[in-house]
Amino acid sequence: MLVIRADLVAAMVAHARADHPDEACGIIAGPEGSDRPERIVPMINAERSPTFYRFDSGEQLKIWREMDDNDEEPVVVYHSHTATEAYPSRTDISFASEPNAHYVLISTRDPEQHELRSYRIAEGVVTEEPVQILPAQV
Repeated sequence: MLVIRADLVAAMVAHARADHPDEACGIIAGPEGSDRPERIVPMINAERSPTFYRFDSGEQLKIWREMDDNDEEPVVVYHSHTATEAYPSRTDISFASEPNAHYVLISTRDPEQHELRSYRIAEGVVTEEPVQILPAQV
């Protein structure tokens, strides 16, 4: 189960809406081994595409080094789908490289409301998990 604060959910959704019609992507870092998302890091979609995302390699290297320095790890890897449901595509599954992360997908196909779902993806196997949204941090 993904347990996440409402302010982090709102930030992911805002990023997805801002980048629409292209897919948005990013991570939420948290303390190593904690499974607790704490710090959102919106990233650049190097593909600038409505159907595919890829982290910019230079930006990713910088952020992963920063997480190492802070004893953090990517607890959530998120991206948006602009015209389809919030379910991992074959490409998403093949590129999933963080077996301990929650993969959150946000569909922005409906301009009035979003769809947010979370998955675990390990060795090509996709398992949907419940999402519990906690009150925002004050």
